[in-house]
Amino acid sequence: MLKKNNLPFGILIGLIFPTLAFIAAYLLRYNVYIINKPGIPYFIAIALNLILIRVGSKKELDQTIKGIMLATFVCMVVVFLFKIHPIR
Repeated sequence: MLKKNNLPFGILIGLIFPTLAFIAAYLLRYNVYIINKPGIPYFIAIALNLILIRVGSKKELDQTIKGIMLATFVCMVVVFLFKIHPIR
């Protein structure tokens, strides 16, 4: 899976799990557990991205790791701003 070593590929790979978390949160929006803790699917996606970073570091794919970290950081900020502390 991680064979290319460039920044756009890393960003694309880094956005897969947050996109799946967004879809899961949308489908489960009426579930009591998701309503009480709206950021849980996103934090799981961030943890999975950290696993991808670990795998990429073992294979020495520096540019791909930078892309995954960039996507993960942007997703963390967006989740924090819109899900944890919604704009009023």
